[in-house]
Amino acid sequence: MKYNVIIPARYASTRLPGKPLRDIVGQTLIERVYRQATHSNAVRVIVATDDERIVSTVQDFGGEVALTSVEHASGTDRLAEVVTQLGLADDEIVVNVQGDEPLIPPVVINQVAENLAANLTAGVATLCEPINSVEQLLDPNIVKVVADTNNCALYFSRAPIPWPRDHFAQAQSSLPVDQNYRRHIGLYAYRVGLLHKFVAWPMAEIEKTEALEQLRFMHQAVTIHVADSLADVPPGVDTEADLQAVINRLTPSKS
Repeated sequence: MKYNVIIPARYASTRLPGKPLRDIVGQTLIERVYRQATHSNAVRVIVATDDERIVSTVQDFGGEVALTSVEHASGTDRLAEVVTQLGLADDEIVVNVQGDEPLIPPVVINQVAENLAANLTAGVATLCEPINSVEQLLDPNIVKVVADTNNCALYFSRAPIPWPRDHFAQAQSSLPVDQNYRRHIGLYAYRVGLLHKFVAWPMAEIEKTEALEQLRFMHQAVTIHVADSLADVPPGVDTEADLQAVINRLTPSKS
C-alpha cells in the first residue's frame, strides 16, 4: 500500500506563538516533525501551512510545502485543501501528522495507515495508549476514547469515560483495577474522499461541546478504527514547558 503524510502547521498558536519555527537543539520544530515523518513508509511528506515564514523554512531544509488559506478552522480543513491541490484520488490514504509532534515514532505513522487500509468499513483510523494514573484520567487536556470489540470508537471525550461510578463514590485517588482506560493519540489516517465530505459537513453540537473535531465524523456515522499504538508516543509541544521538555530530552548528557 502507499500513502501520503500531510503535516498541518500554523504559525499563530495561542499558547506558543511561532511554535513551528521554535528551535529544538539546532533544528526547528517543524523540521523535526518532517524528518520523523520521512522515516515512515509514506511516498510523500508535505507540510501544509498558511504562513510564508513556514513555507520559507521548509524550503530551506529541502522539504515539500503547500501554502493554504488563512481561513481554515482546523488542520483537517487544511488537509482537505492540500489533497485538492495535489489532485489525489478519493480512495488514496493520507495521514495527518500533527505539526507539534517532533518525537513521533515513524512506526506509528505506518501503523495508522495500514490499519485504515486493512479495515475497509472504517473511514478513519487512529491510535490510543493506556492511561496509567487518575490524574491523566481527570485531565480535560487528555482526550479519552472507548472502543467496541471490533476496535471501533464508541466515543471520544475530555471527560473520564467510562465513569467508574462505584469506585469514585469511595475515592478518586486511584484508578479502578478492572478498567482499561485509553488516551487518544491525535494521529489520523483518512481516505481522500472522506476529507472532501468532512469540510462540507457543518460542525456537530457534540464537536462544539467537547472541542473535538473527530466527533464530526462520529455524528455523521463514520466508523473510526482505534488501536493501541505499537510504540510509546511522547507528548507534543503546546507550551513553553513542553518545548523545554523536548529540548532536555534531545540534549546530550554531559555526565
